Amino acid sequence: MRSKNMTTTNEIADKVATEHGLTKAQGKAVVEAVIASITDAALAGTETSLPGFGKFKIKDTPERDARNPATGAIIKVAAAKKLTFTPAKALKDSLNK
Repeated sequence: MRSKNMTTTNEIADKVATEHGLTKAQGKAVVEAVIASITDAALAGTETSLPGFGKFKIKDTPERDARNPATGAIIKVAAAKKLTFTPAKALKDSLNK
């Protein structure tokens, strides 16, 4: 188990570079290209599936009523699109060992 709470893009890029004999700059370019591809797919409204890892997809959330906790007033929360991630079964199983 990791002692840190977060992994950064630079840490992932360093690991990719080390494992594949690339420079840190090349590793970062690879990681950024993957993230850009997932972002482009999300903006186009398409799902990105990474077998063994999971799926990124867009979810439409409808407009809804909510309550302002400070005043108690009911307010409208606008409809929005959200990027969701669903882990693959293999990843879920690994997490729950």
